[in-house]
Amino acid sequence: MQIYWTKINKIIEETPEVKTYLLDCPKDFTWEEGSHTHFALEGFNAGDKPNRGLIRHMSISTLPHEKSIGITTRIREQCSEFKTILRNLKVGNEVAIFKTHSNVPLKREDKNVYLLSSGVGLATFRPLVLDYFERADSVNQIHSLNIDSSRDFLFTDIFQSVPEKKFTSQFVDNRKDYYEEVKNLAKDKDGLFYVVGSDEFLVQNIEVLREQGIKPEQIMLDKREQQLHEFLSF
Repeated sequence: MQIYWTKINKIIEETPEVKTYLLDCPKDFTWEEGSHTHFALEGFNAGDKPNRGLIRHMSISTLPHEKSIGITTRIREQCSEFKTILRNLKVGNEVAIFKTHSNVPLKREDKNVYLLSSGVGLATFRPLVLDYFERADSVNQIHSLNIDSSRDFLFTDIFQSVPEKKFTSQFVDNRKDYYEEVKNLAKDKDGLFYVVGSDEFLVQNIEVLREQGIKPEQIMLDKREQQLHEFLSF
């Protein structure tokens, strides 16, 4: 397993609780849209066993042509040891990334794509939308639906409707409106539904989609195959 040590080159305050850490790209490090990585803080591998408290599974919110690896995360006032350390890091500090993989690349099957996310889960979809804007081949259209009760919606520069590119973006701040809209979107019985958020959020969305007649193979989750099977057979 290759561990890439790299430096923070910029910290962006997206909202009062959400930051994006932009990391230098190691020479031979590559990734694709929808990728996640293991993001680790200094000292995680200092002992005989890795300190899992200093490692998190994070989505990469940028594409390679942006020349930085973006890690977008919510850091609340009361937070874990990991987030507390992360909050205090500065430009120039080192972090590690390893085991990078994509479970949710953009499928190009001449279908409508629906991106369903909660809060900072939108970071997983940012690269998919950018990839679609650059190359819309074999994607009919994309609709993004995000729920964030904080109302501090993310990436509004990208997640805004662009009719000429067949892209629509919708933000809601409550569950009732969110799930009503999911039911409405699920009227498209041939669409592809990507879902990113907490495990509880995934389960609730899968239930609603399945009730509307959406098949398991139409639902994309940012999970490994074994976990994917467990969620979709729920």
